Amino acid sequence: MTKQLTIIAALAATLVAGTAHAQYPIMDRVASKVIEKYQTSSCQQLWQEKAQGQGQPKPEMEQRAIQALQQDPQMRQAFFNKVSAPIVNKMFECGMIP
Repeated sequence: MTKQLTIIAALAATLVAGTAHAQYPIMDRVASKVIEKYQTSSCQQLWQEKAQGQGQPKPEMEQRAIQALQQDPQMRQAFFNKVSAPIVNKMFECGMIP
């Protein structure tokens, strides 16, 4: 019985997650590109980008994406749920976070 409940709960969570991403197809594509960037970049590249980007204005597309995430808490949550683990893992591997 417990095994069946676990399976049902997992399926429900998968459906909810799938629905959240289907609701925001553009956000889903942006999140995929962010994940791909972190997975394909070397630690040296990430450190260089961080150093070069400090104090620089963000590109207009990035500003619009940030504004959309600020205005829609559900989309923001879906975005962070998708990108957090891959980004944090890469940052940890590169020594960017303790």
